[in-house]
Amino acid sequence: MKSTFAQVRTYERSVQLLMVNQFTINLGFYMLMPYLATHLAGPLGLAGWLVGLILGVRNFSQQGMFLVGGTLADRFGYKPMIIAGMVLRIVGFATLGLVESVPALIAASAATGLAGALFNPATRAYLAADAGERRVEAFALFNVFYQAGILLGPLVGMALTGIDFRVTCLTAAGIFAVLSIVQIRALPARRADDTKSGADSRRESVLVQWRGILANRPFLLFSLAMVGSYVMTFQVYLALPLEVRRLGGEGEFGTAAVAVLFAVSGLSTILGQTRVTAWCKARMEPGRALVWGLLAMGMAFVPLLLATAVPVPDGGLGLWLLAAVPPALSALLLALGTMIAYPFEMDTIVRLSGNRLVATHYGLYNTICGIGITVGNLLTGAALDAARNAGMSALPWIVLSLLGLGCAAGLYGLDRTGRLATPKSVSESVPATA
Repeated sequence: MKSTFAQVRTYERSVQLLMVNQFTINLGFYMLMPYLATHLAGPLGLAGWLVGLILGVRNFSQQGMFLVGGTLADRFGYKPMIIAGMVLRIVGFATLGLVESVPALIAASAATGLAGALFNPATRAYLAADAGERRVEAFALFNVFYQAGILLGPLVGMALTGIDFRVTCLTAAGIFAVLSIVQIRALPARRADDTKSGADSRRESVLVQWRGILANRPFLLFSLAMVGSYVMTFQVYLALPLEVRRLGGEGEFGTAAVAVLFAVSGLSTILGQTRVTAWCKARMEPGRALVWGLLAMGMAFVPLLLATAVPVPDGGLGLWLLAAVPPALSALLLALGTMIAYPFEMDTIVRLSGNRLVATHYGLYNTICGIGITVGNLLTGAALDAARNAGMSALPWIVLSLLGLGCAAGLYGLDRTGRLATPKSVSESVPATA
């Protein structure tokens, strides 16, 4: 970790602050959100469909508004959108802890989602701009801080929620309030128009800009090819815990084994991300690194596939090992694949944008991947149910492995045909209009 912090100090103050911001954002978010459903269904006594609606509104408002948030960041500057997102999170989190009426809870949930849509594209575009030629390494460090927040947040939230869920909400809101003040005072203003094409970009209408991005065929193909990576990595929260609990039960062992999954995923990234990125950058081109990252994700489900050939013990140590070890190995391989791909993925988006309207490209990319995660999780859930009903426990892992291989093949094709290279002019196909 000392080498990680030493590397962080070699960047500009704005880059350092963005990394600390992302850790704090995830800390505040993950100390609250994992326990929101329990609060809504328990103390508030809401029906299951209402709990699903409130949680769904948050996800929809974030995924659906990423493109708008990115566009606003490119048009008005990165810092204002980051601050606006922080303020919305303060209001949303405080409201979730203080109100009980369903309309107010829905509004608060929508506000927390919209907040992410505002600051996520802006943060990544800001980081890419100020990191310059070192943005691959910067995004590797960014992922370390990102995962550290995810790892620590639920632990803090567990302790606070043990006192009162309102304490958790207000503490999370307070964290975002402090973070907002720090950013207002310390984060330098940064506009997308710091580049030569900025003035022309502001004269274009939003619809013209969106049409230009939708005409960027390599970017869209890359986005679609990467959807599978997000579906696979999300299985740490869906298919892997379900498999652990299917074999290990709902008791203390199952809970502990699921916690191990998250710990393996987060700690491996924190400890290994910068080393993996340095190794990959020294030995392969970005496109090749992306292909290997997706292959690693696809291979992550092989331990679970092999485990289906082992007779399930009636109990004891054998059952515990079967329930815990293959999912933990899968979580580790998924983390490794993400470590390989993520920094080059973020860099490729900037390159395919032609360094123009970067936040808008990030926004559309997040929206495409968010839709893909939703559809992919529905299909994964259906595969899990079908496998259980038909007695074909290998089916989900075969499907997910094939998904990884298919996405890797798609990226390989894009790389081989030169479509992942920096375009000469992204805007050639759609002329700018005043």
